[in-house]
Amino acid sequence: MHTSSVIKHAKGVIICFLLALITTAFSGSVDSTVAQEQDPATVLAQLAQSQNGNAAHLPIRDRMNRWTIGLASGRIEGAPLRFAGELARVLDDGDKMRVLPVVTRGVYGNVNDLLYLKGIDTAIIYSDVVEEFNKRPAIRKNINYVASLFTAEIHVIARPDIKTLADLKGKVVNFNTFGTPAAYTGPMIFKRLHIGAINSFIPNPVAVGKMRKGIDSNIAAVVFVSSKPLTPFLRSWPKGFHFLRVPYDKVLKDYYLPSMLTHEDYPELIPEGKRVLTVSVPAVLAAFNWEHNADRYRRMGRFVRYFFKRLHILQTKPGYHPKWKNVNLGANVPGWNRCPTATEILKQKKEIKPSVTEEELLQEFLRWRKSRGK
Repeated sequence: MHTSSVIKHAKGVIICFLLALITTAFSGSVDSTVAQEQDPATVLAQLAQSQNGNAAHLPIRDRMNRWTIGLASGRIEGAPLRFAGELARVLDDGDKMRVLPVVTRGVYGNVNDLLYLKGIDTAIIYSDVVEEFNKRPAIRKNINYVASLFTAEIHVIARPDIKTLADLKGKVVNFNTFGTPAAYTGPMIFKRLHIGAINSFIPNPVAVGKMRKGIDSNIAAVVFVSSKPLTPFLRSWPKGFHFLRVPYDKVLKDYYLPSMLTHEDYPELIPEGKRVLTVSVPAVLAAFNWEHNADRYRRMGRFVRYFFKRLHILQTKPGYHPKWKNVNLGANVPGWNRCPTATEILKQKKEIKPSVTEEELLQEFLRWRKSRGK
């Protein structure tokens, strides 16, 4: 019995050994095939020979990354992330085009993300960041724009005893946390208008909660910079809280546009038939200025062409933000250079006309001011 067991054991070892040899030989053959398929020179040669550009033979990883664009958007609660999500949905075309919206520290932090963060090709940035161009040459050299997008209105919500912006002199005004639009645009506008407020930078929801409940009487107003309507202002507010008028002064004309908040926007805070004049800052779809022979330059070129071709879907189909309707691809952004692909397309599209939406709003504002004798 002992000898028989040894013989059986030996046979088992031999069989396992033979199986191992067969498996190894087969694995080596598979590995060799995979290595050959993933060889860059082979892949590029096969792609060049393909008359219809079919990339089905490329490894999945390469196909998924080849035409994927990283879009620095903003914070979860901000309007830029919604616009980025809708843009990604409309431009999605499988392996041919994919946009990945990225939650970031804020639209002004997006400048650094676009300059230095790996995988970021484009970003939503507010146009008054051009103020930083002269301070940081890297911005002017390495960032240009694809198109002007939506506008973000300046909302200044104040407690009952504050009647005008001038009343905020020496008072505490909260501008949200650093990196947010309110923390950049708000103080810039206040400085230009010589308001002289005491700036605070705690989260706006915290500041609003304290101001509403009277927990911190030092907070006289809170500033929001985002596309209307904003959710916090759609619910009921204690009596007397209101929006402050932000005048469209000549010191604001370089980066900002006249705008207004209406009863239709905020029925709980603005009486029917009334409106509150304010200003807005345009949001820009910015792009990194890649070298023309770079793969990322070709990738951005395809992204721009998809965007120009499919913008009409965002403007005409239901379910998308209404401010897409105001986007004019031919509108210029003062102080910025347009990306080469967008410039090329616009030169070919002779039907592009200057936007009249902003001009009509400006004329309406001027007529209103004239009727007031100002």
